[in-house]
Amino acid sequence: MRINRILLSAPLVVVALVIQVTILARLQLPGAVPDLLLLVVVGLALVYGHVGGALLGFFAGLLADLAPPSDHAIGRYALVLCVIGYAAGLTKPESGRHRSATVPLMVVIGAAIGSTLMYAGVGALVGDTAARHVGIVGLLLSATLYDLLLAPFVVPLVMAAARRTEGDPLTGDGTSGASGSGGTSGYGWLTTGTGLKASRGAMKSVRSGARIGSQRGGLLGKSARDKVGRIKGVKRL
Repeated sequence: MRINRILLSAPLVVVALVIQVTILARLQLPGAVPDLLLLVVVGLALVYGHVGGALLGFFAGLLADLAPPSDHAIGRYALVLCVIGYAAGLTKPESGRHRSATVPLMVVIGAAIGSTLMYAGVGALVGDTAARHVGIVGLLLSATLYDLLLAPFVVPLVMAAARRTEGDPLTGDGTSGASGSGGTSGYGWLTTGTGLKASRGAMKSVRSGARIGSQRGGLLGKSARDKVGRIKGVKRL
């Protein structure tokens, strides 16, 4: 991962996890707990793509597994967020920007449902039957509702911050370097001087060519007039 992505993702993940553990988890809401960490991973994956989303999801989930008061097996939520980040990153368009909010909204709904089902499924494999006592249907409905209510306040801000770091030419972004030869198209202030010199040289060559052409035209015109004068003189004789 690039340095700019790490510098942005690490504080966002830590802040989201702290808010989720200290505030959202203590609200005593019915059903599931609002998953702010999931929304941050989804927002970053929509900009960084499937590879970046999978890596971010894994490390964010691993941090959540290690953070107190975690009471589940280490690596359980890391696996869930890794898959969610990879799947969300697959929806990134080739242009890098979504034309509407429909796709991110559908991704949030799919992430809320998929993360709940995978978390309960992995828990069933390791002997955790808490989802059965609470009710999987209630967890799905509450998780989807809470995440949809938080998504308009979290996902657009995370995506905007990620796009700013991706568009910074000094960070060595691959999208800016791939658009030009030699990877210098993102550094506009480096290529401006050479472009002006080339244009000035081209203008000078055009002007010199025009002068030479006019001189040659004048010589040819003069010789042609001399020949016409001689012919006229012969005819007059």
